[in-house]
Amino acid sequence: MVNVALFVRMEAKPGKEQEVEDFLRGGLPIVQQEPATIAWFGLRIGPSTFGIFDAFPDDAGRQAHLSGQVAAALFAKAPELFSQAPVIEKIDVLASKLPQ
Repeated sequence: MVNVALFVRMEAKPGKEQEVEDFLRGGLPIVQQEPATIAWFGLRIGPSTFGIFDAFPDDAGRQAHLSGQVAAALFAKAPELFSQAPVIEKIDVLASKLPQ
């Protein structure tokens, strides 16, 4: 069951778009090891705008993800890749449909 989520919005520095895309693709194997991360999506919203949407059963799972390897890598690489700090929004999920 999914009850909470995160949406992270990131704006790549000029010329860093491919590196951001590669970073997001590279995060998938790490996130697949997180049992409480029910769903995870690396997104390209526009030419230089990217995002991450992920969902969790509860706030403990969300907090574990925020303390995990992908979040640490994101903030470590943020000054190099992004024109401003990533914006992280905590979301309450009201309804969802996931594969069974």
